[in-house]
Amino acid sequence: MESTVAQKLEAIYNLQLIDSRLDAIVKVRGALPEEVQDLEDEIAGYETRLEKFKRDIEGFEEDIKRYKENIKDSEKLIKKYQEQQMNVRNNREYDAITKELELQDLEIQVSKKKIAEAGVKIDNKKADLEELSNLMKDRQKDLDLKKEELSTIVSESEAEESKLIAEREKASKKVEERLVKSYTKIRANAKNGLAVVMVKRGACGGCFNTVPPQRQADIREKKKLIVCEHCGRILAGVEDEVEDDSAKAKRRTAKA
Repeated sequence: MESTVAQKLEAIYNLQLIDSRLDAIVKVRGALPEEVQDLEDEIAGYETRLEKFKRDIEGFEEDIKRYKENIKDSEKLIKKYQEQQMNVRNNREYDAITKELELQDLEIQVSKKKIAEAGVKIDNKKADLEELSNLMKDRQKDLDLKKEELSTIVSESEAEESKLIAEREKASKKVEERLVKSYTKIRANAKNGLAVVMVKRGACGGCFNTVPPQRQADIREKKKLIVCEHCGRILAGVEDEVEDDSAKAKRRTAKA
């Protein structure tokens, strides 16, 4: 059976009331969820950098190992060339071996220089690694505190939130899918999360712009869905101002 406009408005307004109560619960948590997420992202970034530092150190250590192997190879060649030099038959052979000895000696000097440079790089990376590790420990402490604080707040409202989520699921099923999509879109663009409001004191309950009397009359009839011409929110009804007894008494006194 097709729902009437009045029923549709009642269903969508009920959904808004539930969402507003859920918004209030989330608001109590403040910026804590975002702060926790930011800290988790920050720490994840530090972990990535730490892994890179470790890989860099391992790379430099591999370089040192390779340079040391080069030195051993050069030393073996020097020993070999020195033995050959003892048995040369002419000056040309002697000069050729001497050049090879000089070349290997130069290779050893270059390798030792590279080893020293890699050692300095390792020391620098280890210093960076230690500094970053300490920073990460501090941020982890901050994260643990924020998580504990958030957990306490969440646990206090967990039962109510679960109840409201169940109510919301049930309430959303009573609203046609097309209307839910429009409602969700309006809510996403509204700072206060209000997509469905009442007209109060002649103004939209969302943006507080004046709603003309004729439009208010149309809203009261509930024959069609009407949105605020200023903010696009769905106007569910008109709340008539009820004058309390004290105000009436004051007015009677003034007339007297």
